Amino acid sequence: MHYIEDESGSVDTAYADSIISRILSYLGEDGDFSLHFISDDEMRDLNREYRGIDDPTDILTFAINDGEAFPSVEGEEKELGDIFISIDSMNRNADSLMVDRDEELRRLLVHGILHLRGLDHATNDFASEPMLIEQERIMKELGFLKIQY
Repeated sequence: MHYIEDESGSVDTAYADSIISRILSYLGEDGDFSLHFISDDEMRDLNREYRGIDDPTDILTFAINDGEAFPSVEGEEKELGDIFISIDSMNRNADSLMVDRDEELRRLLVHGILHLRGLDHATNDFASEPMLIEQERIMKELGFLKIQY
């Protein structure tokens, strides 16, 4: 079960939930986490509080057991954590990458779930960061890219 919050009403939460289910199924995982769509101002506050960076970012992920991939207790739903996505940053990313907003939403969901699995990256270099290379591989495998290479 996924809790999805979008007070702005600008994201199709049923669509986001279906994408989350596809990603988790592809990865052979399940679990419960919350997804929050927020503004750049709200993201700036979170980024300042938790990372000491006074700027918004596109996504922040808070794993329940940071660094441990999908921990679980037998017989209980896995608690994974929280993902926060800035709608403003997501839209800017889509424009910058020249992709539609749904593709960028899919990319950020893959990205957040990989963070929940314990993966991380030091830079945003899609050519050299193993996590970002994995992210784009998953995007391609699941048919989440508009243009397939």
